[in-house]
Amino acid sequence: MAEIRIGTCSWADDALSKHWYPQGVKAGERLAYYAEHFDTVEVDSTYYRLPGEEMVQRWAERTPDGFVMHVKAFGLMTRHPVKVESLPPDLRDEAPVDERGRVERPSREFRGEVFRRFLAALEPLRAAGKLGGILFQFPSYVVYKDPSLDYLQWAREQLGDDELLIEFRHASWLGDEHRDETFRFLEELGASNVIVDAPRIDGAKNLIPTIPALTSPTAYIRFHGRNASTWNKRGGSAAERFDYLYSDEELQEWVPTLRELSGEAEQAYAFFNNNATSPDGHGGRMAQAAANAKQLQRLLQEAKVPVSSKS
Repeated sequence: MAEIRIGTCSWADDALSKHWYPQGVKAGERLAYYAEHFDTVEVDSTYYRLPGEEMVQRWAERTPDGFVMHVKAFGLMTRHPVKVESLPPDLRDEAPVDERGRVERPSREFRGEVFRRFLAALEPLRAAGKLGGILFQFPSYVVYKDPSLDYLQWAREQLGDDELLIEFRHASWLGDEHRDETFRFLEELGASNVIVDAPRIDGAKNLIPTIPALTSPTAYIRFHGRNASTWNKRGGSAAERFDYLYSDEELQEWVPTLRELSGEAEQAYAFFNNNATSPDGHGGRMAQAAANAKQLQRLLQEAKVPVSSKS
């Protein structure tokens, strides 16, 4: 059975920075401190800007042997709108831009150059054996249709030997009509289906069902919280959308599924993306993601499910 490794989506969001790290831990020391408590992390800052190799080298140096970092693809790589200012300066003049200053319909050649720079910057992690997968979280307007499949095929080719993790955000991919085709396509790509725990909202097209299906040797689960009241709140922030603290009972529901996935997969990861805070019961606040990550570790240990655990 694969040992399940648990972590959080980011080690530097506000909730962790203000309410999990001890006072006195400087920004440059946070990753090393995080690695004392968890042995894997999802890097989400790379969604907003292309990483630089020097920064990635510091990540590799500040984490111990065996630590695994999964890296979220830059927004332009997953067909999200990105501000031209988020591009490296030498690419901005070449970028097609709309009236709002966002990169609009770039060519495959332009995207290909962005892919190349993104992947080249990750070399220090790759060389250290610490690079996990590249997380492609697609927006809700990327629906199941032939051009989307074509783009996924092209993106897979750009990644070379790096692992591709795919999270869809439109129900068409995993609805009854296309579910089997989607899983078959991911298997053919050698890409991992990202399993999600999220709110259940009748009729919502920007949510996919929770289906614990493997399409590669990697099991990858993201816990987004179950805050149905804020998921589609008009004008709501990401902090509001993911503001949710799982209970023991809710995480306990996952124990049999994680046991089964552990038996099927060669490697298994679970990440908490509920990056907000809750009262800690002592007059302060606690970071939900870190608290739930430790909570799930404990529940799996008690159930004798193989799980990686640190202090």
